[in-house]
Amino acid sequence: MISRIEGELIRVDNGRAELRVGALVYELLIPACDTPRLSRHVGETLTFHTLHYLEGQGQGTSFLPRLIGFRTPEDRAFFELFTTVRGFGNRKALRALELPLGEVAGAIASRDTSILTSLPEIGKRTAETIIAELAGKVDRFVEVKSSPGGDGTPLSPAQTDLVRDAIAVMVQLGESRSQAQQLIERALAVDPEAASADQLVAGAFRLKG
Repeated sequence: MISRIEGELIRVDNGRAELRVGALVYELLIPACDTPRLSRHVGETLTFHTLHYLEGQGQGTSFLPRLIGFRTPEDRAFFELFTTVRGFGNRKALRALELPLGEVAGAIASRDTSILTSLPEIGKRTAETIIAELAGKVDRFVEVKSSPGGDGTPLSPAQTDLVRDAIAVMVQLGESRSQAQQLIERALAVDPEAASADQLVAGAFRLKG
């Protein structure tokens, strides 16, 4: 099984990327959201975290090996979870994921059917099924963008984990996800040295009054 591959990105087009590794060129299927981003990196050496599977042809009479490439292990893990939803095979999921996977996870976690139905392949009933099956399982994939100072600087991995954990606690306590995220990010801005999710939650409730 191929789980990771590194090489020169030589082509990106319509949900596919070609990667030169030595004398070989590998074709990778990629999520729809990655096509425009990867197009800016043609000619660079990149690493992809991959899923290797067999795709049935001719009503299952033959099979072709396929590689799906993701920029991060988290994207790969989210895709594996997303494709556990009934009716979502790999190809359909790749076409559906036109938004960054962290944003899709956020829409699922906040039960936002309007965002999900804006994606290809997802109608209202499918969006409701996705939410019913995954809403409690995607918290660790939700994209967290704000820095403590609000200056656009990415959070450190430790801060990202704290924010996600704290948001999950507040949602369990009855806050909406969007409100919880706003409060937790404000709490982190006030106390960027917070060492636990509990500290952030306490700070968030103080801000809420």
